[in-house]
Amino acid sequence: MADRDPGAFEQARCPGTSWEDILAADDVPPPAFMAEDRSQYLGSEPIDAARYYSPEFFKAECEKMWPAVWQFAAREEDLPEPGDYVTYDNAGRSYLIVRQEDGSVKAFHNVCLHRGRKLKTDSGSAEQFLCPFHGFSWNPDGSLRNIPCRWDFAHLTDSKMQLPEASLARWGGYIFVRDNAEGPTIEEYLDPLPEFFKRWRHEECVTVAWVAKVIPANWKIAMEAFMESYHAYVTHPQLMPFTGDANAAYHVLGRHVNVNYTPFGVISPHIEAQAEAEHWPQQRIIDEFRKYNGRSADNYDEDKDNYAIRVPEGRSARAALGEKMREVSEKQFGGDYSGVSESELLDALVYNVFPNFAPWGGFMPNIVYRWRPWPDQDKCLMEVRVIARVPEGQPRPAGVPMHMLSDDQIWADAPELGVLGAVLDQDSENMALCHEGLKVSKNQAVELADYQEVRIRHIHQTLDSYLNA
Repeated sequence: MADRDPGAFEQARCPGTSWEDILAADDVPPPAFMAEDRSQYLGSEPIDAARYYSPEFFKAECEKMWPAVWQFAAREEDLPEPGDYVTYDNAGRSYLIVRQEDGSVKAFHNVCLHRGRKLKTDSGSAEQFLCPFHGFSWNPDGSLRNIPCRWDFAHLTDSKMQLPEASLARWGGYIFVRDNAEGPTIEEYLDPLPEFFKRWRHEECVTVAWVAKVIPANWKIAMEAFMESYHAYVTHPQLMPFTGDANAAYHVLGRHVNVNYTPFGVISPHIEAQAEAEHWPQQRIIDEFRKYNGRSADNYDEDKDNYAIRVPEGRSARAALGEKMREVSEKQFGGDYSGVSESELLDALVYNVFPNFAPWGGFMPNIVYRWRPWPDQDKCLMEVRVIARVPEGQPRPAGVPMHMLSDDQIWADAPELGVLGAVLDQDSENMALCHEGLKVSKNQAVELADYQEVRIRHIHQTLDSYLNA
């Protein structure tokens, strides 16, 4: 880490209104942890461009990092009934995540113990896992079910042919898998996320949209596009009338966890002067929010127009939005939202769990990102889920299946994403061109901002800790 005056880092913030100032002005204060400044200075050295395209670096990730980390493999609603399974592939390994008769979940290595064929390439429900090559089969609990011509395999016992298990953990409605048997518990790994998310109860949510697309870029390039708001002014200019991009906060929370808090319902500092010169009313913030915000429940139900509101005289757009969202949330999901802050109903609270899992916090429908190499360092599979609360008193439904876009489709071709699809398409162009550019960069260096891009530096330092272990 480069030497630097810590006081200078404290000044590395956008002049004017801060994240903390915005929270302090809200009608309802958020949880204390959201207002606590947990930023860190992690150095100013450039990142080696080869980390994104080198086959050797990718091989090191596959051998030293991916087997040692907890990976988000499924949501509970993806496999609601006994016998339901999800196939999870990543970095050359394949797992079967299977719901058991007692409601527990197990993870098996998705490989036939006869000749090594993958048992499954899909997700669904099964009474047995039958290898399509020679018919060896296993029960949902991993025990051997049948070997055709068993007389020719006297050397194979049932215990020897039990499907090998991977480590599995469950938290907050999410199911995680890890190849290595040894390592931290999921609570230790996610710290402090379990404490933070107690309030938001993702285990009470269900997947209402799930779209995936293969991106022609390294998985880290795709992930890093969603780890800072610094890009929004140029990449997403339509968001500036209601997004405090340069007001955002960046906190390093633990070895594997960091967060970007970006306020909505306020004008970007980049266009504040324009807004003042043109005498923008607070109502304009609301109107632009309604058109381009990609996270309200309205975006997933075209028959609703819950945010067609007027800003009362003397009120800010942010306060009016918060008040309306409390009312709408109580109507849609039940419960008492009077003590819920504007920030938890409105802002982008984007957490990242190393290496590739990013759940949004708060009480609105939550975006959940995941990125995986697909299959190598030059492409990745990017997945965007939206989870929403199950209304009080209603049974928990099964989640929707993944909608896989073809190579010639864009995110906007997925109607279930609403206006979010167009925002993702703006990001996707950057990803592909970054990957191309880094391969031919003359100085082979990626330069990062000390504050706004500290989350990117943090994940690279965590990655190094695994590669150098």
